[in-house]
Amino acid sequence: MAAAAAARAVSVGPGLRGLQGTLPLVVILGATGTGKSTLALQLGQRLGGEIVSADSMQVYEGLDIITNKVSAREQRMCQHHMISFVDPLVTNYTVVDFRNKATALIEDIFARDKIPIVVGGTNYYIEALLWKVLVNAKPQEMDTEKVIDRKVELEKEDGHVLHKRLSQVDPERAAKLHPHDKRKVARSLQVFEETGISHSEFLHRQQAEEGGGPLGGPLKFPNPCILWLHTDQTVLDERLDKRVDDMLAAGLLDELRDFHRRYNQKKVAENSQDYQRGIFQSIGFKEFHEYLITEGKCTPETSNQLLKKGIEALKQVTKRYARKQNRWVKNRFLSRPGPSVPPVYGLEVSDVSKWEESVLEPALEIVRSFIQGHQPAAAPVKMPCNETENKRSYHMCDLCDRIIIGDREWAGIASEKQHL
Repeated sequence: MAAAAAARAVSVGPGLRGLQGTLPLVVILGATGTGKSTLALQLGQRLGGEIVSADSMQVYEGLDIITNKVSAREQRMCQHHMISFVDPLVTNYTVVDFRNKATALIEDIFARDKIPIVVGGTNYYIEALLWKVLVNAKPQEMDTEKVIDRKVELEKEDGHVLHKRLSQVDPERAAKLHPHDKRKVARSLQVFEETGISHSEFLHRQQAEEGGGPLGGPLKFPNPCILWLHTDQTVLDERLDKRVDDMLAAGLLDELRDFHRRYNQKKVAENSQDYQRGIFQSIGFKEFHEYLITEGKCTPETSNQLLKKGIEALKQVTKRYARKQNRWVKNRFLSRPGPSVPPVYGLEVSDVSKWEESVLEPALEIVRSFIQGHQPAAAPVKMPCNETENKRSYHMCDLCDRIIIGDREWAGIASEKQHL
């Protein structure tokens, strides 16, 4: 349905009346704090598009400040989807749930001759919308109607035990995963247990599909337009520190206190709190755990120290997350481009005083080129890559009894003095 709708000749937006072409799926990537939501809103207004959030924390109700949700006013300015619709106490909402709902929304937007603008966000949520993935294992429902997430159960076991078990049923997959990467190991075991087919076999089938490549299956939508907002790291670090300060000024502590009182207090008392599940894993909540559970029960001096500790932790983890987001863009799109990896168009956002001329107008030109069906004047981002490097190769270091994944990591270990 989406492909058919996207292939029709269209006429969209006040600035594009009469232009004939193919509707693109616009995807805005970039580290937190680069202005993705701002650009999405501006493009949505100019092009008559609708925005689809691809943020794993924004799907939950609550914690609006810490998850940096767009305001109600901004949502009225342009239609937004996939925000604040999951109960905070639901902890088994998965990327499959997101993919199914968001894909249907995108198909509906295309069917109404509008442009979907995906804003991310969460890396694996974006991947789930860009590429077809055959693996579709879901938690199994029992007669009691309670949903048991097998992956969650598996993750409670020792990582080395899980990895050994995976080696027995799917040695190819196990050779690409470190035992410490418990989530991926558990996911691969879950796939095998629930389908009887190894995760590796699923991935091979996916890559063998028409349009598939070494990094995954074929593209889900035929005309993706990828925009990457990037900036100087020093500038971004300063911007993120200020953003945390702005969150505090906007009432972050009251938001955290209220959420803790309504949803988390009982779990903490029962020692059943899990900061690896649902909205509770949101950056900013667990960093203030000590402060929240001791507030009013310790001296003002201690409370103030814990608050400062939480603020500093939030700033540090936010900056680490931003670096992780940029590494993903470089690794997934730029370092090893394949037949199913669309080009990425970079937009420099260091100087916000030049936003319109260096970000908004170039972005509009790129999207309009996609609508008209021709290559944008702007060149996509290119990165040098080592075609022979295997990022998933398996190495065992006998000297330090460690498993090393990836050629580059192994080369680094092998060159260390203690290994000479």
